[in-house]
Parts: sequence; structure tokens; C-alpha cells
Amino acid sequence: MKTKTLLMALLLCVTTWAQAAQKQDTFTTPGGKTVTINHIKHASIHIEYEGRNIYIDPVGNLEPKTDFSLYPKANILLITHEHFDHYDQLAIPQLCTPATAVYTNKAVNGKIHRGIALSNGDSIVYAQDIKIWAVPAYNTTEGREQFHPKGRDNGYILSLDGLRIYIAGDTEDIPEMGDLKDIDIAFLPCNQPYTMTIDQLVRAAKVIQPKVLFPYHYSETPINQVRIKLNGSGINVKIRDYK
Repeated sequence: MKTKTLLMALLLCVTTWAQAAQKQDTFTTPGGKTVTINHIKHASIHIEYEGRNIYIDPVGNLEPKTDFSLYPKANILLITHEHFDHYDQLAIPQLCTPATAVYTNKAVNGKIHRGIALSNGDSIVYAQDIKIWAVPAYNTTEGREQFHPKGRDNGYILSLDGLRIYIAGDTEDIPEMGDLKDIDIAFLPCNQPYTMTIDQLVRAAKVIQPKVLFPYHYSETPINQVRIKLNGSGINVKIRDYK
């Protein structure tokens, strides 16, 4: 029995490592177009769609360091808020051209003096097949509110040819998540005390009911617990390297 338990634990560790090591996932939109998600690290995401490159919170100096000058130039850049692990003033010129559409919260917009500042509830139609909504992201637990106060930061919903991707930003399981509908792919953060606990993330996932869930921004959290707690929920939990 002990040998069987040990083998099961080893298999679980190997599976988790292999999934974390995977750097790319591909999805198909309702219209049959391809969306490729490149997993960079922490909260940094690169999405390729129809020859266009979308980046969320690209940060180079967090370990392992990332040289964004080696990446394709951005058509769209989204920044959720001004914390150092989401806003990197050096990565922006590495990725942006004069034609890059930059969308941020108001605080970041005031620092970079370009692009469009979005507040919670604002939306943008970038192209007929690309729409963006800014949604709330904030702390609710007593003693944590100062990390991400209500109304300051953004999460984002991207619709790419009808494929709806929710990038939550730094948030807890806030009531507004109950208003999110038809989410295909969700990125939900999990690290105390700045974002969600494992149990908060699990509750949020059950409310949102995405088809696919990527826990991210999880630091040293034992993130495989999310998969275990969501077993049987119908949500496909994919663990990638977002420490």
C-alpha cells in the first residue's frame, strides 16, 4: 500500500511538472480561427491571433528574466495596474511600435503618457473580431484592501472571434465575478496576501465556470491543490509555470 501511494504521488508530481513546463496552448474560436497562448511567467501572457500579438502585463526583470526585444512586436498591450510585477517601463518600448494599441488603468496611463486609460466597466472595439472589456479587480479581505483598492485596477475580458478570455489581474473572489458570462478561458491569481487563497480561487472558478482554467501569479502556492479541489467540476484545470 505504501509503495502504491508513493508511486501515485510520484506520478502526480511528474504530471504537474510536465504541465508546468508546457509553454504554449492552442484553442479554436467559434469561427474556426486559431488562438495560441504563450505562457511567459507570473502574470505575463502573450496571445497570438490572426497574425496579431497581444501581451498582458509583460515584465522582463522578474526571474527568470525575459528579453522582450526578442518577441514579436505588440499589436495590443494590456496592463492591469502599476505594481512592479505587472508594469515594466522597460518592456513597453521593447514591444511597442507607434501603431501598438495600449490599454491600461489610469495610474499606468499617467506614467507612460500613451494609449487609452480604461476604468472598470469600459470597453473597446479594437477590430470587428477583437473586443476588450475592463472589469473590476480588487481586495476584499480586511487588512488587504490597501494592496489593490476597489476601482483602481483592471482585469480584462478579451473576445477574439467570440472566444472569451478572462484575465483577472490581482483580485480576490469579488461579487462582480458573478456577472461574468460565457467565459471560455480564465486566468485566476492565487497568492496570499495579495490575491486569492486556494479556496477563494476554487470558489471563483465555480462561479465563473470557465471551460479552461489557468491558475497564474501563484508564486510558491501549492497550486496543484486547485486541480484536486476542482476535480469533478467540469472545469479543465491546466497548470503552467506562472510562479
